[in-house]
Amino acid sequence: MNPDWLIPDWPAPARVKAFVTTRTGGASSAPYAGLNLGDHVGDDPASVAQNRAFLRTALPAEPVWLQQVHGIRVLDADGDIASTEADASVTRRAERVCVVLTADCLPVLFCDVEGNVVAAAHAGWRGLLGGMLEATVAAMHLPGAGVMAWLGPAIGAQAFEVGDEVRDAFIAEQPAASAAFVAYRPGKWLADIHALARMRLQRIGVTRIYGGGACTYTEPARFYSYRRDGVTGRMASLIWLQRDG
Repeated sequence: MNPDWLIPDWPAPARVKAFVTTRTGGASSAPYAGLNLGDHVGDDPASVAQNRAFLRTALPAEPVWLQQVHGIRVLDADGDIASTEADASVTRRAERVCVVLTADCLPVLFCDVEGNVVAAAHAGWRGLLGGMLEATVAAMHLPGAGVMAWLGPAIGAQAFEVGDEVRDAFIAEQPAASAAFVAYRPGKWLADIHALARMRLQRIGVTRIYGGGACTYTEPARFYSYRRDGVTGRMASLIWLQRDG
């Protein structure tokens, strides 16, 4: 496995395996230079296919790739997959790999404390506000107290500029969210997407929350960032259950 890929720093059960790719390595050329795994961003399809083939060598099976739409649908990856238009997936099946693609939005990986179910969710501010994380936990069919979450690399609080309307929408739903916004210039705020995610999770009883320290915007050599570059690639956040024995 590429030594630069991130392994979640959480005390998950031994059956739970997860990592997050970076842009290091890969076959893509500028502006996608590196290990771009997004097949919807304008990169050469042959390069993306080569990158995904390389990723596959580190996995027990082909990931369940989603068509992400900034919504809150959670795909049951163990069922009859008629449509992959979703922003999260959940599985209880061994070696079924859940994956989300990001380049500033927040990837969140989930598992239960027993190691029987895992999920991966993609959440920008729209997904957070709409209830993406809450929907993912609900799809795990567990109380929040039995869930562990890891917040992956996303645009950091020092770079995520949003307007009054975004701040107002979060505060209207959860007044404590005001603490995640810092005044920047007239009508604009700097938002802490990791803090907003923690608040949303804690509200439904998820207190085992880890990660949240990596900023995609400020590390161009390591991470893709849509807000920074516009045309860019995507990283993958992946999680699965290892087969017993």
